[in-house]
Amino acid sequence: MRERTGLSGIFYDRVLPVGTVVAVIVVAWYAFAVLLNAPFERDQAARAGTEISTSQLVSNTMAQDRPVLPAPHQVASEIWETTALKKITSKRSLVYHGWITLYSTLMGFVLGTGLGILLAVLIVHSNILDKSLMPWIITSQTIPILAIAPMLIVVLNAIDLSRFLPDALAGTHVEYIVKDVLPKALISAYLSFFPVAVGMVKGLRSPDVMHLDLMRTYNSSRSQVFWKLRWPSAVPFLFTSMKVAVAISLVGAIVGELPTGAVAGLGARLLTGSYYGQTIQIWSALVSAAVLAAMLVMLVDLSSRIVMNRMGMAR
Repeated sequence: MRERTGLSGIFYDRVLPVGTVVAVIVVAWYAFAVLLNAPFERDQAARAGTEISTSQLVSNTMAQDRPVLPAPHQVASEIWETTALKKITSKRSLVYHGWITLYSTLMGFVLGTGLGILLAVLIVHSNILDKSLMPWIITSQTIPILAIAPMLIVVLNAIDLSRFLPDALAGTHVEYIVKDVLPKALISAYLSFFPVAVGMVKGLRSPDVMHLDLMRTYNSSRSQVFWKLRWPSAVPFLFTSMKVAVAISLVGAIVGELPTGAVAGLGARLLTGSYYGQTIQIWSALVSAAVLAAMLVMLVDLSSRIVMNRMGMAR
């Protein structure tokens, strides 16, 4: 079978599979929207003592102000109105709220990735730490994040880390980061360090035994073995883990916004939507979060392609 290249290859290998899945999801979404919103329309018709036709029923379920499940076009319209038609500084703009969440996400992602790499290096180079740390790393992920987030936020707010800053930094952006962003970023880091740590342990242990023996034959130091053999071998594992970590960091940032009663961020949009029964607003925030996560994963994937091409690794 001849391999497709160029635009044809991109279409058949990426656009077509993804487009097919999206089309199936949209069709199923519309079907469930009709199914879940229909009881309200039937109840309204019964109260008015009139009959409602199937076509009118379907039409009405697609245009409810507060539907049980909004239709895809309602969500798309809400996203368009709160992005393209609103100033990005407006508190009704999804761009504004998305940036607030993105800030915490990226900080948590950087912290989690750094912690994961550090733990992996320690585990690979120490049998004692391997036996003592690895079980705790795995166990840490069995605790529901919804149980940890409120406690962590309450504790950090009670401690108020910003009071340890020098007086010269009071009222600056640094104080805002420490007081408002850092607690949410720590939750993101808690979720994101795990896939990086596990992936990097596997990556750092991936070099062939013969290659390790060859390095020892050359009397290479531990640092030389690490930088010239283990680290290059672990790079593909690192980027694969980072794709998972950056997406889950976004989840952590949103979860971190929920127990604080945040007034900004995608989590805040979810809260206000649930308070006032604005299901369209809730779903628009959810879809926006999914799109943002996809963009972050794509950026990590692009970075991995650039780095691995520079390293001469074929993908």
